[in-house]
Amino acid sequence: MSIGSATGAVRRSTTIPVHRVLPRFVKDPVNALAEVGRQAEGRVVRLDLGLFRPYLVTHPDHVQQVLKTNWTNYRREGMFWRPLRRMLGASILGEGTPWESSRKILQPLFTRRYVASLAEDMATTIDLRIRELDAFARSGRPVDAAEEMAGIVNQAVIKVLFGDRISREDGERLAPAYDAAATSINFRLLMPFMPYSVRVPGDRAFMKAVQTVDDVLFPVIRKARADSGDSLDVISALCRARGEDGAELADRQIRDDLVSVYGAASESTAMTLTWLWPLLDAHPEVAARLYDEIDRVVGAGPATPEHVPQLRYTRMVLQELLRLYPAGWLFPRMAMEPAEIGGVRVKAGSQVLISPYATHRLDEFWERPLEFDPERFASEGQERRHKYSYFPFGGGPHQCLGQHLFYVEAPLLVAAILSRFRPAVVTPGPFTPSPAASLRPKEKIELSIVPIRHGRGEAA
Repeated sequence: MSIGSATGAVRRSTTIPVHRVLPRFVKDPVNALAEVGRQAEGRVVRLDLGLFRPYLVTHPDHVQQVLKTNWTNYRREGMFWRPLRRMLGASILGEGTPWESSRKILQPLFTRRYVASLAEDMATTIDLRIRELDAFARSGRPVDAAEEMAGIVNQAVIKVLFGDRISREDGERLAPAYDAAATSINFRLLMPFMPYSVRVPGDRAFMKAVQTVDDVLFPVIRKARADSGDSLDVISALCRARGEDGAELADRQIRDDLVSVYGAASESTAMTLTWLWPLLDAHPEVAARLYDEIDRVVGAGPATPEHVPQLRYTRMVLQELLRLYPAGWLFPRMAMEPAEIGGVRVKAGSQVLISPYATHRLDEFWERPLEFDPERFASEGQERRHKYSYFPFGGGPHQCLGQHLFYVEAPLLVAAILSRFRPAVVTPGPFTPSPAASLRPKEKIELSIVPIRHGRGEAA
């Protein structure tokens, strides 16, 4: 490992032998990366992992340089992106002309106003899906938090993306397929230099998941193309869209964009909300304040879009949740030309790792960075914060389109659950993050679902 200064002249790097770096990354790569960033105090770090020697960039000034100021030199290319491209194709998560085309078409569909137009249907879908938890409450059977969050979010996102064009059965095939793809690339994310001519653990499961996604989406695309009408759902809008040449989008481009948007809106949101429950369990004072706000604003429910602006503390809780457990925990980039970051020369072709998970834990920018404290996001404290000290949705031209959707979808879901139940974690922690495509706990988080008596706001 080598460290360059945060500011000042270009300097040569010293190297720590690979055997002092690798064991931490094998055991817990996500926290190992964050700990290296904290120890370096935001300076650029060269990770010597043998055949693979990427740069870790955590200081907000340097993050801004890579994601915004000089973003054209740092592209989503290279060994980290290769496994993802087999699922995502050439899309909004790509580069160059396909990205520009997709961004131009999709951006109007994820503005605050457009998302608001879909919010009523989203709220109804969430409410109906959460009513199904009554069966668990009656039986006392625990639920798998990750599985349940994925199921609820999946239904809501499918409504936004596909309207009524997809059956619940087919919709429910997407969530486990995407989940399988996200988890089966762990080996290739940790060993990105491994050639694709060599089969590694997870390859077979990944390709099976891709095939399931294709089997579901292509028939729906063909159906939507035949009758896109004036529906507001995303697939209809994509079928009506035209490329730069005035021609309809190819089925493959629509498929790639839908898969990318689905992952950002469904997989990422579900995994983020999975982390909420152990945090509330460990911080009863935060949970009590959250329950009080939802009891006061939503009551017995259902939660509606009109409630969302009033759920101010709920939003603070979600912002702090995204600080500690950003679903997009790693943003790899490749330097296309020689450059300098924080006094360290970076050669063309080098891999640069941006990690919100690591930056969000820097002591210089966050007081008590490892603690869960939603009060950080009280309005009076926000102006003092460096813009790129907090970037759960990325930044610059590649910033995630889904942030407006998250801040409608997530409060609706949390309010809908907590207006009816008091989930309690029944599996012992600690819960450690797994280095999948989206940040998720390695261990299963199980919840007991306890109904509440309205009027008194307490568990029955």
